[in-house]
Parts: sequence; structure tokens; C-alpha cells
Amino acid sequence: MGVIMSNARVRWVGLGAALLVAACGGGSEGEETGVPPWTTTGLTSQLTQSTTNVTEGDDMADETAGKLDVGGTDLGGNGGDCPGGGGMMGGDVEFSYIWIANSPQGTVSKIDTMSGIEVARYATGPATQAEPSRTSVNLYGDVAVSNRGSQGGGGGGVTKIAARLEDCTDLNGNGTIETSSGPTDVLPWGTDECVKWNLPIPSDSYEHGARPTAWEGSISQNGCASPNPRLWVGWYDHPTQGVFHRIDGASGTIQDTVNVPWNGLNYGPYGGAVNKEGDLWVIGWQLGPLIRIDGSTLAVQSVPMPSPPADQQWSYGMSLDQYGNPWVASAGAAAMYDVAAGQWQFISTGNLSMRGVMVDVEDRAWFAVDYSGSGGCGLGLVDVATKTLMAPAITLPGCFTPVGVSIDVEGYVWVVDQAANQAFKVDPDTYQVQLAVSGLVAPYTYSDMTGAGLNLVVNPPAG
Repeated sequence: MGVIMSNARVRWVGLGAALLVAACGGGSEGEETGVPPWTTTGLTSQLTQSTTNVTEGDDMADETAGKLDVGGTDLGGNGGDCPGGGGMMGGDVEFSYIWIANSPQGTVSKIDTMSGIEVARYATGPATQAEPSRTSVNLYGDVAVSNRGSQGGGGGGVTKIAARLEDCTDLNGNGTIETSSGPTDVLPWGTDECVKWNLPIPSDSYEHGARPTAWEGSISQNGCASPNPRLWVGWYDHPTQGVFHRIDGASGTIQDTVNVPWNGLNYGPYGGAVNKEGDLWVIGWQLGPLIRIDGSTLAVQSVPMPSPPADQQWSYGMSLDQYGNPWVASAGAAAMYDVAAGQWQFISTGNLSMRGVMVDVEDRAWFAVDYSGSGGCGLGLVDVATKTLMAPAITLPGCFTPVGVSIDVEGYVWVVDQAANQAFKVDPDTYQVQLAVSGLVAPYTYSDMTGAGLNLVVNPPAG
């Protein structure tokens, strides 16, 4: 893996609202029993194993300790009241990572967003659960990564990985935590002690495997993140229904299942996000629908998605703005569903294909443009408040096929490029690339890779 950095300034944006917060309490887990439900051992043959530690990871930890410490800055709210430090409204920032799936390799990369160093790489499931894609990060920094299943057929699954060493489990009782130290140090499946659990999904093929993946952001009465958030994951019981499981975050066991009639297309539920109330929003591939599963009653609301007036209908990635409204990338249209009004709005960007979308704290919706009106690639930008186009296609040097967008703790925009085998960190004001992380393997993620999307709806900016 390589990192290319510019000499641009470091910018801190909206600390009180944008930061991914440290956990309330001593850890992100509830009481766990037994061992992770490994279904098999071994890892896809595409991995090259190495026992050599990656020294950049250790250097990064020392370097970023100073960068991430906001010291005595008063970020407001109840962050300081949470046991163990930190909380929903502020506190010390312990880390900031982006989790990007290397789909054909069957791994996920954990990358420090400050330095661009890949500090770990994990197998995401047994060899039978291939092709990881969506990643979702909770308010403790833990990731859930969903495997779509082999393109040759077979089921998928979802795996939880702990972000902090203190949340990993000494499975063999030797007093140390065996875990990855970098991109060349991928431990065989079932041996990395920061991998918490894996839940197989009984889908029948890659096209129908697990895709929408989203943590809840429940908050306790004192403003702290709840100690055991639940996880939603959806898959396609082709051709008749989407299946959505709500999973216990600590154990990986299914708590609730909701079946929703679907449209019979080859791909089904595609992107998902959870709002402040705990409701799951999901967009279906190409033609919709947009659905909402009530977090309390599990009642389903299905919203048809009309064709954009000036663009092809091809719904793809989805995220929520701070007001809880879903934004969808649909070919050249930026689509927004106004929940209060019950109406769709479309902003034509002039692009031919857009995939991932993420909204930041300054009400900017960023879209991954893999084919612009002029044949280029990069980022599209829409003003959330005014519903107007700010930039149709911001060209990123070296881009080929941007697929996903995310926002980091500093407010920078990250773009995952599948064909370039890279991820770009972009300044949201100047549009300049700050660094490029290379060494990824056909990376394919366009969900909430940092947790900033969840943090935005749970802890929206004041005022």
C-alpha cells in the first residue's frame, strides 16, 4: 500500500457535530458467551499471507495520538458526562478510520483517515462467503461488513469487527490479541481476535446476497451511545421479497425479521441507512422502491420511486441528510425524498452515471460520478438546502471508476475508486486531492464507511 499526500492545510470542521465519538462506558459490547460462530476455517486463495508486522501502523498510532487529542476544547453537550470519556456531543476523539472492502480478495481494509495508512486488513468471512461490499460503522467505531456471496453461486453473510483493541477477545487465552497489523498481514479466517462474529445469510447467489447494512445509533438519556447497538442487514429472496434482519450487535443473533414484497428484478434491496428514530430506510436497485421499516413497530412503508423528469431511472446508492430525508443516486439525477411532504425531488446533474452518495454537516450531498456528461469521472455536488447543483462533475486526477463516497472526522470527502484500486481524500472546499491510498484490490464500497452518516442523523449540527 502506498500513500500520496499533498502539503495542504489540515482543516477541522464542525467538531461538535461531525466527530465520530468515543464510546460511553468501557466498551461497545454487552455480555457475550461462547465463541464467534465461525462456519469454516481458511481464507480465499487470493490472499498472500505474511507474518511480518507493518511498521506504519505502529508509527501511525504514535503520530495520530497528538492529532486526535482535542484537549480541553469545549465541544458542548454531555460528552464529558459519559463513563470512560466521550459521548454523543463531543469529547476526545480516539480514532478515525474508513473501512473499505476489497471485494475479489474477500477482505476489508481499515485505513487511518488522518495519515492514509492502512493499519489492518481482515478476512470478512469463510471462503464460501465471497465478495464483501457494504460496510457500516457504529458510534463505537466497530464495523459490520456484508458479503454478497460468490459470483459462482452460494450464500452471503455479515461480519462484525471491533475497531478498538480493548474490544477484541483473547480467544486462545494466551494473554495477547492476535490481529492484523497491516495490508500484508491478513490472518486466516477464524484466527483474528478482533473479528467478533459472522452470521451466514441464506441467499442463493451473488446477485441476491446481503447488501443494505446499517447500524442503529441509539442514545441513552444522558446523551451517550447505547452500549449494544443493533444492526440491520437486508438480502433478496428472489424474486418475490426482500428480507431484512435486525441483529443483536454483541452476539450476532437475529432478533427480528421483516419480509417485504419486491419487484422481481435481478438485484433487489441495494442501499440502506437508519434514521435518528431507529427506522431503516432502503432503496431498491434500478427502479426502487424506497421502503421504511419502523424501528418500534416493524411496520413497512413502501414509497414508489418515479422516473426522474430529465434522467434515466437507475437508483443505486443511498444516504440520509441531517433532517432524515433519503438521498439517492439515480444515473444523472440526484433524488431526494422529502419525508415530511411525502414528495420526491430531482436535481439533474448532467452526468450519465452516479453511484454512491453521502451528505455532510454543511448540507452538501456528494455523489460518486463514474461517468460524467463529458466522459470523465469524479464527484458531483448538490446543495441540500436549496436543492440546486453546485458542481456537476469535479474531476479527480487518476480516477477511473468512482463507486463510493464517505465523510471523515475532519470533514474531508473520501472517494473509493474500483478500477484505480485507490481511495482519494478530497478537500470539500478546494476540491483538491489531499492524499491517495493505493494497494486496494478492486475496492467496492459505497455505504457509511466511517460512521459519519450515522453520526449526522443522530447528532445533527446545532442551529
